[in-house]
Amino acid sequence: LLERSPDVTLGHRTMSQLSEETLALMRTAMKRIRPVGAYDKAHNDECIYSFDTPFSPSGLYVNMRTFNGVGEAYLKVDAEKEGADPVLYLHLREKRVPKQPTDEAKIGASETAPTRMAIGGEGGFKVDEDKYDIVKEQAIFLMPNRISVPLPCADIPELISEAARALISKTSVLAEEKAAAIAWEAHVAESKYARDLVQLPAHKQISPDSSTWVCEVSGMRENLWLNLSDGHIGSGRRHYDGSGGANGALDHYKETKKHFPPHGFPLVVKLGTITPHGADVYSYAEDEDTEVIDPKLAEHLSHWGINMMKMEKTEKSMNEMNIEANEKLELDTITEAGSDLEPISGAGFIGMRNLGNSCYMNSVMQVFFTLPEFAQLRESAPSLFGSAGSEPADDVLVQMAKLANGLLGARYAVGGDGADPSDFGDAGSVRPRMLKQLLGKGHPEFSSARQQDALEYYQHVLQVLQRAECAASARFAPTVPPSRIFGFTQELRISVDGMCAYQAAEAQWLSLPIPLEQAANAAEVAAYEERAKRQKLGDKEAGKEEEPVVPLVSFEACLSKSAAAEPLEVFRGMRGATRTTRFKTFPRTLVVHMQRYYQDTDWSAKKLSVRVPVPETLDLSALRGSGPQEGEPPIPEEAAAAAPAPAPAPAPTEPEEAIVMQLMSMGFSENGSKRAAIAVNNSSAEVRLIRRKQGDSQ
Repeated sequence: LLERSPDVTLGHRTMSQLSEETLALMRTAMKRIRPVGAYDKAHNDECIYSFDTPFSPSGLYVNMRTFNGVGEAYLKVDAEKEGADPVLYLHLREKRVPKQPTDEAKIGASETAPTRMAIGGEGGFKVDEDKYDIVKEQAIFLMPNRISVPLPCADIPELISEAARALISKTSVLAEEKAAAIAWEAHVAESKYARDLVQLPAHKQISPDSSTWVCEVSGMRENLWLNLSDGHIGSGRRHYDGSGGANGALDHYKETKKHFPPHGFPLVVKLGTITPHGADVYSYAEDEDTEVIDPKLAEHLSHWGINMMKMEKTEKSMNEMNIEANEKLELDTITEAGSDLEPISGAGFIGMRNLGNSCYMNSVMQVFFTLPEFAQLRESAPSLFGSAGSEPADDVLVQMAKLANGLLGARYAVGGDGADPSDFGDAGSVRPRMLKQLLGKGHPEFSSARQQDALEYYQHVLQVLQRAECAASARFAPTVPPSRIFGFTQELRISVDGMCAYQAAEAQWLSLPIPLEQAANAAEVAAYEERAKRQKLGDKEAGKEEEPVVPLVSFEACLSKSAAAEPLEVFRGMRGATRTTRFKTFPRTLVVHMQRYYQDTDWSAKKLSVRVPVPETLDLSALRGSGPQEGEPPIPEEAAAAAPAPAPAPAPTEPEEAIVMQLMSMGFSENGSKRAAIAVNNSSAEVRLIRRKQGDSQ
């Protein structure tokens, strides 16, 4: 324990020598405390009702019975829950002091740049730079008398000192979650096709001279990939903005699939990255489609005349390009590249820090708390906090109200009463760690540190919030529950052969397609892509590299596309039907999802780069459903019940003896094995097992 200066006070009575009265109060209070155990949950680094921490100006008070931390503003709330007896708290205060850079640190500054596509750890993107020394102070604090006793203090009973030491050294629940968040790293696995890779007879030898390498399709001389199976050299993928390669290597792989089904020749190596230590290897196979490891790379390269022990790197690796792109993305995102923005801070303008791939959560929550129905959680916070059970950190409404206070109040703004004065890089923001942990509990994805989809998280949060609102109806009874403001009913009108049917579907968002073919600047986009292609080929007349021209699609075009009739393959046994979607009811707040992701020709998920300006005023009256019209014949229900014509009986099949013997070796009867083999046309013994014919002993 670090000694605290006896002249430091927090507006409370600070005592360096204990009176008999104080000792008597402590002895009464210590009957209810114990040292925190290995399996106890401790919130000793953040307030359960606010975002105060030991770094806050007034520090953090940790209840020595419940192990819950509270800020000074919530000391009274927490102490009153303990009854009439005095309550002991461990008061923690911490301060960051910038380290003075040493000569060694200056020399090695370049070594701190990320070298791995990872978050945290050696070589990864830094989450918490080791830039500060931490000065810590602790005290025992007695409520409701508000007596502070700096530690260490020889007069304090040993049980209290022991409990304080255990609580100081205890790893908090939030710190354990953080350890998982910073453990992420891009994982590269061995390709399933590498060890048994087919290589055609070597019809050519690849020169080690990089100046001789050229794409066999486009003539490009950079970003070249060698197919390890047939020796073809092709350029890399073309990016959405026209940059990158000309798809030479990928297009060639697709051709090999036609001639060498089912997988073709999937493994390629980036020529400019080959060194004695390895190279970038990529698998185009649909079940991999990622960077992979080839354990026999030296052998596969040697087949084409490349001695990797003599090769030198001439191009950036995919890892370096990913790191560079992420660094640029972070800078562009923070500064809104191309825009002149002025940072602001204050009530309603509080940021949310990234907790490790948590931008999906930040996006959803920042939107939520711009809405009055969610803002009312701030007004309800005192009653929610006061009525919370023994585990406020596990109360969804408490944690949502905590975030409402943090985002909509000025306490954590730059210069605010609760802002950490030594937090030089993240002032004006909060870290909703408890809420993230709580909302992700039990969910395989949202409990992880992986990147997630904001729309899926939005749906998940509404489900969790709705359950919490129902369970806490006596504590929280707003006019309109926040989780209900997004719901509406869609009217689905199906028409076929002059007849119609109507269906209703509940929804919480409107999903809009983006018709790229209706881009207002389609000609400019096409011209840019042509120039970019020529620039890659070294055409001097194509001009210098320029900023990408992104398609511009109007919001109205997206609405029209969504409202258009959609063909249905079959409806109630009838073909040629179409379906249109309209609003049967409207929500108080409409959430719109733009369908930016699409499935490429190689079955991989891609994201559209497109601008869709959203109008400030939106008139949806034209999309209101009108229901069944007079004289409109309905589609008969009985059409759905029509039974299909019976299929002709299959021709008798003789069971394959090998399959029958294999099934019999598993313990099935001979007759049952024969019937199972016939039932699935002798496909495989494993399928027989799945069909579970073992019960047939006839």
